[in-house]
Amino acid sequence: MFKKGFIYIGLLAIFLFVVTGCGSAPGSKAGLIEGKVNVVTSFYPLYDFTRNIGGEYVNVINLVPAGVEPHDWSPKSRDIKNMNNAQVFVYQGAGFEGWVGDFLQTIPKDSSLKVVEASQGSDLIKTSDSKEAYDPHAWLSPLNAVKMANNIKNALIAADPAHKDAFEQNYQAYAAKLKDLDVRYRTELAKTSKKEIAVSHQAFAYMCRDYGLTQLAIMGLSPEAEPTAQDLKNMNQYIKEHQLKYIFFEELVSDKLAKTLAKDANVDTMVLNPLEGLTAEQEKAGKDYISIMDDNLKNLVKALQ
Repeated sequence: MFKKGFIYIGLLAIFLFVVTGCGSAPGSKAGLIEGKVNVVTSFYPLYDFTRNIGGEYVNVINLVPAGVEPHDWSPKSRDIKNMNNAQVFVYQGAGFEGWVGDFLQTIPKDSSLKVVEASQGSDLIKTSDSKEAYDPHAWLSPLNAVKMANNIKNALIAADPAHKDAFEQNYQAYAAKLKDLDVRYRTELAKTSKKEIAVSHQAFAYMCRDYGLTQLAIMGLSPEAEPTAQDLKNMNQYIKEHQLKYIFFEELVSDKLAKTLAKDANVDTMVLNPLEGLTAEQEKAGKDYISIMDDNLKNLVKALQ
């Protein structure tokens, strides 16, 4: 037990080093384009949804650059300028973007900017610590993603009524793909013998709710939440109790803590992507929301055998 105490303290030291070593990256360099509906989105999934629905009539600017974790990102002056000059601004809501409230208060009353809270109308999960707080990671439910995409579609139509039919058709086609993704998840995860997952970031409550899984996370709703020694001990016990073979980590946050804990528990690590952003490599390879969600499904099926 004495030795274990040192292990957990050591893991906490690694975590603190990882968090304090994280720097911030510059904002988006993309610009507005005349003749198109300019849409600024707060992070990657909203960018991908908008791009699919808007097609050729829309110029989409994603605020958070590739490789940057969005929870604690905040806009720079040029980002704010793009938001003010765009026709549509799309953000997640449900407490995900801490900076949005301040920005919304600066919008002039006579502004024509259409503001979309994408998560509005989604089946949100309340957090245990407050009746007024929600888990913001709603996009990790493909059926919530359908609702979010519909909110975006309605805003595009309001901004550009002349292309309503195109936006409707694009939305219907994309919504069908999202519903097919949901079917794949339901079908494949129903076959697995295990239903428990160990994750570094408590981002997968919607996925767990929709598909009958249970998650235990090293960290909380923010990937930079600090775990206690008891949290790490609980994770070790959870892994042993459920005979898990993997701890899942995400690519936009250092995997050192997950790998150290995995080594202590004698298990391996594997990626489960919360889709808060793409790496530069994923962007170059043409990855998107659906392809990464399919990658997640493959890894889940492997881990839950």
